[in-house]
Amino acid sequence: MAAHTWFDEEVVVVGGARRVAVVGAGMVGLATAWFLRERGVEVTVLDREGVAAGASWGNAGWLTPAIATPLPEPAVLRYGIKALVSPNSPVYVPPSADPRLVRFAAGFVRHSTNSRWERAMQSLIPINDLSLAAFDHLGAHGVDEPVRDADPFIAAYDRAGDVQVLLDEFTHIEHAGGKVEHELIGADEARRREPALSDAVQAAIVIHGQRYINPVRYVESLAAAVRAQGTEIVTGTEVLQLDDLGSAGVRVETSGAGGGTYDAVVVATGAWLGDLVSPFGVRHVVQAGRGYSFSVETEHMPASPIYFPVARLALTPLGDRLRVAGMMEFRRPDAALDPRRIKALVDPARRLLRGVDLDHRQDEWVGSRPVTADGLPLIGRTSSERVFVAGGHGMWGITLGPATGQLLAEQITTGRVPTALTPFDPLRTPTWAPTRLRRGTASV
Repeated sequence: MAAHTWFDEEVVVVGGARRVAVVGAGMVGLATAWFLRERGVEVTVLDREGVAAGASWGNAGWLTPAIATPLPEPAVLRYGIKALVSPNSPVYVPPSADPRLVRFAAGFVRHSTNSRWERAMQSLIPINDLSLAAFDHLGAHGVDEPVRDADPFIAAYDRAGDVQVLLDEFTHIEHAGGKVEHELIGADEARRREPALSDAVQAAIVIHGQRYINPVRYVESLAAAVRAQGTEIVTGTEVLQLDDLGSAGVRVETSGAGGGTYDAVVVATGAWLGDLVSPFGVRHVVQAGRGYSFSVETEHMPASPIYFPVARLALTPLGDRLRVAGMMEFRRPDAALDPRRIKALVDPARRLLRGVDLDHRQDEWVGSRPVTADGLPLIGRTSSERVFVAGGHGMWGITLGPATGQLLAEQITTGRVPTALTPFDPLRTPTWAPTRLRRGTASV
């Protein structure tokens, strides 16, 4: 796909939106603020905690557009209900009477089919194709934290036959219009390339052309670049309500500093996104898909990320410690860390790795990724021409954050919806709802 050349085009700020508030100081919110400021917009960033305080903090830091796929997939149906309600399952849906979670789960299951996965994959490919170039642009214009090549990026298996699942997925990605450069290697070659793999590993796939970052350091560096542009980042203030005042702008009510009237607002609050934007026609449930991680010392630090697809286990070398991350747990975003989920990471890591001190873990963490039932993010204008959404990326908020900010800044300042954003319309109708609910205006 040809790169966009919007940096040289004449910018027309739609509706006089010279002052914009961005709610959320994670990767998506800060990237949106950066690209808006590059286009001449005055921006204020508001966050209830601080920079990278949410899902941007403890994730794996992978920039892997080749495998940025829709989360609802046929494999979910193959797990079966019994597996999904087991705390040891990589995808965990605890039994709940929460009607919001029930609606989300019903929609998620409905989208876990081959045909819907392929349609969603076709929608993701254009923004996936822009993702690494967006990081390159930030790196060339003030973000100092490096983006590292993930070479080799190894997906490893303890049963050789299991490689076929990922190879089939690559075939489906190619049918949808994407491409994954990869090679299949045996156990000995996998251990030669990555000595941290144990004798339990029987086969591996090497995926080429991917990258990774230290997510905390990168987002902090992005925040420094945003501040260097002259943008204020106000932390410790919660946005309580948005009121569309028509031509007068949007009133932002906060618990502390940063409140007032802005020409437009971008809501990039991750798993809490729906709380602010449901009054503006956004009816998709944004469910917390909680991931877990911790860090450990290792005798041999892997050269680059390692993926264990069956266990849904992601490993990333971050300085002198190895981050172990994974799991997809559908719970309230503010629920306490569940030690059983940490154990569900430790057990396969102990079997598949060598020389890793899993008994002296640090930085045990749980964070909430914003997940939609159809596996596609919500990016663009709401029913208000002054309120915009940027979220719902699931596991791919780090990978797609800068490209999201780039594209949304184009929409806000030119009034044109970039082609890559059209599938992510926040006002698209959720397919989880019965007809009688889809006609209503109830907040979800």
